This record gives sequence, structure tokens and C-alpha cells, in this order.
Amino acid sequence: MGKYYVTIGLEMHCEVSRTNTKAFSSGRNEYTEEPNCNVSPVDMAFPGILPVVNKEAVRMSIMMSQILHARIPEFMYFERKNYYYPDLPKGYQITQNPPEECVGNGGYIDIEREDGSTFRVEIDNLHLEEDAAQSTHLYDTTTINYNRAGVPLLELVTTPCLHSADDAITYLEYIRSIYQYAGISDADSKKGQIRCDVNISISEEENTLGTKVEIKNVNSFSSVRDAINYEIERQSTLKDEGRYDEVEQETRRWDEASMSTVRMRSKVDAIDYKYFVEPNIPRFKIEESWVEEIKKSIPELPYERKAKYVNELGITEYDARIIIKDIDYANYFEETVKNGADAKSAANWFSSQVLGYIYKKDISINDTFMTPERLAFIIKNINDGTISSKQGKELFALTLEREEEPAKIMETEGMKQMSDDSVLLDIITKILDNSPAQIEAYKNGKTNLIGFFVGQVMKETRGTANPGMVNKLLVEEINKR
Repeated sequence: MGKYYVTIGLEMHCEVSRTNTKAFSSGRNEYTEEPNCNVSPVDMAFPGILPVVNKEAVRMSIMMSQILHARIPEFMYFERKNYYYPDLPKGYQITQNPPEECVGNGGYIDIEREDGSTFRVEIDNLHLEEDAAQSTHLYDTTTINYNRAGVPLLELVTTPCLHSADDAITYLEYIRSIYQYAGISDADSKKGQIRCDVNISISEEENTLGTKVEIKNVNSFSSVRDAINYEIERQSTLKDEGRYDEVEQETRRWDEASMSTVRMRSKVDAIDYKYFVEPNIPRFKIEESWVEEIKKSIPELPYERKAKYVNELGITEYDARIIIKDIDYANYFEETVKNGADAKSAANWFSSQVLGYIYKKDISINDTFMTPERLAFIIKNINDGTISSKQGKELFALTLEREEEPAKIMETEGMKQMSDDSVLLDIITKILDNSPAQIEAYKNGKTNLIGFFVGQVMKETRGTANPGMVNKLLVEEINKR
């Protein structure tokens, strides 16, 4: 951690993308590149508008609160957060106001690091609100896309309990996967569905807080990591040089071009948003029976799937961690196994070949021609000895290159592993007859020469011989001599 004690708090904003309509209007909640097409009079703040609460958004927020072990209030209500900005047409945002009652109060989540250790992240609150519109600042113009205005948004606020950029990113990645697995959000940063505010302080003594600096609206996890590390370095340098008065409470932004944080404004006191209860949405009781019903509907979450993959399917912790990172990865892997592929082989092929291909092409796993059914076909043919592992990799590449069924390619390319004892014995006998010196060396203890003999057979058969059968026959034939 270095010379100074680092403390980090995170505010993660995630759009609830799985509802049909927006948080308080009938506007369509759907991502599209076409601007200003999913808009209603409520979103645009026309006179006489009345907001109506989206029950599905409330249900999803209660589900997330349960996952976070947060306390759910008996009654739920909303407040107006008053401020003027062009992307907020009403001049206020319908939200909830911590430390008042939010949909989730307190709570915690335990996070696993890659080395197997765990750490606990304490939750301050989870609140449901509406998103603002999207401003795009051009050279001499600012355009506003109101598609995003009113989209339900969950803001998850931690306590200042994190102490490294690595732990912060591990936490954010897991929360993102929870949103996906629970069916709450696609949580796609490329679509602007996830944004983070980062609060950082450094101090000379452990378990003490220094001056808090806030970094607003960081749009990717890699940028969160870079911003944290940069800010730690910036504040540490100022303290090392005795410039303590220059470490002030302020709001900064992350600048991708310069890879640095840039001052936006001072923040000595909290901004007075003049909160008051939203008068058009009466508070309503959250029935315990509904909360229990929601709790029973929580699907398998990432760590639960990981435990199942390791304990029931026998794959490695390493492969399981890779697979659960994205729900589409996990579903792809499970479909491959359901189609008859051995789980360990499926995990290995997925981690090496499938991910390698989609990363190289920069495509979604759902867009690749190598479906779980096609991958399972290749794996089964390798494992039952029909084709060799080498042929399997060739078949994998040709399937993607030609976008043809692997069964058809196997037929047209004559791909079949040679497993006929009599044919293999003829080849092995010929090779052994021409290798008396190597046979003698093998019998004198250089048993690694078996690899030389296998290589000769594979060369003779153009890689089509069954390696296991070749190895067995070679040992038997050498021992006879």
C-alpha cells in the first residue's frame, strides 16, 4: 500500500435495462442508436405531467437489495432532487435521498480475489432514481439525446472501506455480473449503462480518513483503475513535497487523453439540492409477502455457479473464474456441456480457443459461428477417438473460416483418426526395423525416446494416428524385441 493509507468509496450507477418502460413514464426503455425516439411527455417535462412508478423497476431494486443483505424499508417513497442542467428537463430528478429510507439500507457483499482470499465491501445504501438525458459536447455545439431521460437507475453506494485499485475493480466487476445474472441489467459500459463516481483519500495513519477527493462519471472499469492509481500518486506527491494545503476537498474528472484527473470544482460542503418529498407519488407499503416472493425468484448468482462448476463438474478454479465473469460465457459453457461435451474439455476449449477467437475478432460470444452445439460436436469427436486433438483444432479453425458444419468439413476433408490396429502395426514395425540404435537406447533407460517413435508414426500418418493407441502398440512391440 506504500507510505500512505488509502481509503476508497465507490458510487456505482447502473441502468435497469430489463424493464419495458422507464422509471416513471411510459417511454420505451430500450437502447438504440437513433436519438430522441424513446421519449414521452413525462420525460420532456410537459405541463400537467404525472409520474407513475414502474413496479418492475421496484421489484428489481428490492431483489438487488436482498442480494446485498440490505435492509428493505416498510414504506417506499421518492424525493425531488432540485438542480438545473440542460439534460434534466424537469429541473429536478426523482430519486431517493440517503440517509433517509432508500430501497436498500446498509448491507454488505463478500468478494473473492483471484488468489482465493476474500474481502467484505460494506454497503451504505442502494437507491432507485431516474437517469438524466445524454449530452454530447461537440466543437461548438452540445446535442441532447432524451432517450436516456427517465430510464430507471440504481445507485449503489459503498462505505469508505476499500484500500486498493485492484480490490475496487474486483468488486465492480462482480457487481456488474450480479446485475446480469439477476436479469436486472445488461450492464454494458459501451452503451453507457454503467458509470462510477470514485472517492479517494490518503492519510499518514492506518484506519483514518484524509481529505476526500471525488472523481465524477468514470465510464469504464479500466479508467476507474487508472484514475485511482493516478490520484493516489498525485496526492502522495503533494504530501511528500509538504504541499498539504493543495490536497483539498474537490471534485475532479478523469481525462482519457492526458491520463490524469482534472479539477472541476471545489467541494467544501455538500451541495444543497433542496430535497423534498415527490408530491405526485404517494408513499406505498412494501408487503413482506412480495419481498419473500422476490427473494425466492433470485436466480443462481456467479459464485454459486462457480461452486457448482468446481464441485460438481470438476473443472479448475481458474477456468471457473473465467467462465462466470459474464453470464453469456456461463450460458455458453453450460449449453456446450448439455450437448454432450465433457465438462473439463469444454472448459479448456472455451478458455483457450473460443475466448481467444472472440477477443481477436472483438465480437460478442453470441455472434460467433462456433455455437455450443458445434463446439460440443468437435469435443465429442476428439474424446471418442474419431479425430485427434490436432485435427480438432484444425476442424475448429475451418468451421469458423468456412462457416460450415463441422460434420460436413470432417467428411469433405477426410478427417478421421487412424485407429486400425493392423494398419498401425505395419507402420510401427517398419519404423522400428529402421531404428535399432534408438530401440537399444530406450531399453537402456532412455524411455523418453518413446516420443521420438510416436513422432515418426504421426509423421507417417500425417497426424491421423490415434496417439494413445500408437503409444500402447509401440511399447508392446519394443518390449518384444
